[in-house]
Amino acid sequence: MRFFIGVIDVSTGTADVGEMAAIDAFNASLRDAGHWVMAAGLAAPAESTVIDARGPEPVIRSGPVADTADYVAGFWIIEATDRDAALALATEGSRACNRRVELRPFL
Repeated sequence: MRFFIGVIDVSTGTADVGEMAAIDAFNASLRDAGHWVMAAGLAAPAESTVIDARGPEPVIRSGPVADTADYVAGFWIIEATDRDAALALATEGSRACNRRVELRPFL
């Protein structure tokens, strides 16, 4: 099963040197155990663009879909045997990055 682990923060690029080392070690452990699919950081919501092409003309608007203080600043996509295994990995990820995370299964 694949899962999304979203890293929740109030800014981008806020990890300090120790947190980055812990994230690198967590990433290595995911790779070594066969859980790694990919991971990435995301630009701040101010850099986003919302596109709605459901009507006759597309509507393009700068900024996020939802304006909130907390947002997904990065993510992991992992492989896990089940939700419990993914929950354990998400817990390790939260410890590594020192941030709250959101775990969601792929459909």
